[in-house]
Amino acid sequence: MLSKFKRSKHQQHLAQLPKLTQAAADADTLYTAADFRTTLLSAIACASNRIYLVALYLEHDDAGREILNALYQAKQQRPELDICVLVDWHRAQRGRIGAAASDTNADWYYRLAAEYPALSVPIYGVPVNTREALGVLHLKGFIVDDTVIYSGASINDVYLHQHEKYRYDRYQLLTNPTLAETFCRYIKQHLLTSAAVQPLDRAKRATNSELKNEIRQLRLNLRSANYQFQSNASNEELAVTPLVGLGKPSLLNKTIYHLMASTEQKLTLCTPYFNLPSTLVRTIVSLLREGKQVEIIVGDKSANDFYIPEDQPFKIIGALPYLYEINLRRFLSRLQRYVYSGQLIVRLWKDGDNSYHLKGVWVDEKWQLITGNNLNPRAWRLDLENAILIHDPKLELQQQRQQELAMIRTHTTLVTHYIDLQSIDKYPDKVRKLIRRLRRIRIDRLIRRIL
Repeated sequence: MLSKFKRSKHQQHLAQLPKLTQAAADADTLYTAADFRTTLLSAIACASNRIYLVALYLEHDDAGREILNALYQAKQQRPELDICVLVDWHRAQRGRIGAAASDTNADWYYRLAAEYPALSVPIYGVPVNTREALGVLHLKGFIVDDTVIYSGASINDVYLHQHEKYRYDRYQLLTNPTLAETFCRYIKQHLLTSAAVQPLDRAKRATNSELKNEIRQLRLNLRSANYQFQSNASNEELAVTPLVGLGKPSLLNKTIYHLMASTEQKLTLCTPYFNLPSTLVRTIVSLLREGKQVEIIVGDKSANDFYIPEDQPFKIIGALPYLYEINLRRFLSRLQRYVYSGQLIVRLWKDGDNSYHLKGVWVDEKWQLITGNNLNPRAWRLDLENAILIHDPKLELQQQRQQELAMIRTHTTLVTHYIDLQSIDKYPDKVRKLIRRLRRIRIDRLIRRIL
């Protein structure tokens, strides 16, 4: 159990973090993917100094074309604009999972760059490891002038609600010159200076084998690289702390652990993939034993972006949502008594055939973490992740916080018993057979660690 002494140690970690002052009037929360798209396009059109976009991928579809065309138009109208796009190196050079890679996002970047030879809108690929399965660029944050537009979303039709379907995420706007400069400085010092980070908008691109040594050096450097800034806020005012990390011992991981463990009344946690690191599971169990309340909001398996409807051809990747549901069912079966008492609240999100991609942590009304971190073993060990920790001791952002959580809960249902979740016996035949086969050779554990 977490004694008062240990909890004070967790709170001490949070108190000692460097912080940047944040004006409440310059912190805005968006509540829909469509608003996120229009806000991002408007910010690009109005930019006067710089535009830095960092995402897992920028897809060659209608939404991706609209964003990239907006960047070229902005550069054409204001040639002095400093524009830079960074995406994952591996993801940009393959098709979607299960699709052929005959025409990749990188190929499209090159064709568009060739159409505008006089304009510089560079798109770089960041290889966090030599193979995509062993680590990707999962940094988030779009910096437009002095505003950081932060979301777990990448750029494509579904994330930006370009057509009928959407993928639900969180969307925060923080206008803060020091925060924006901190994000840009990290990109310039630790990514753009690396020989492993290569332009993708070129006809001829380096191969993974040619960059093998450079990639390994980049990964080694990133494990010790943090955001650098001068703290200028006290623990009695609204403040933000940017965090970045790669690998289990990172400052980001440590802060997530200390944040959750410092809970005095209530912890709320969102993740699209219920596959928490064991450290966080133990923390949740300890909080429940001490009488604290824990709310977990997770996507229904059919709202998972890997879910494949039964009327479509089955692929192995389609087993993942079922593995996550198995994790959740097992977790709840251990802790059912806390569900009965009302201490443990589990909500499943589902809105038609839309998908759920929310991540985040809220603690005792005063702390919230906005992040792209999925709070799973892959994020904990393999991917380059970041986050912004918001400390709001005077509850200046309380209304926004409550409205965002109310919106998130809108399409959720309470799980009152672990048997509300399907057992393996009820899964489609192909899924059930595959999971049992994976269990026999124990490869399901490896899959949970890398996906």
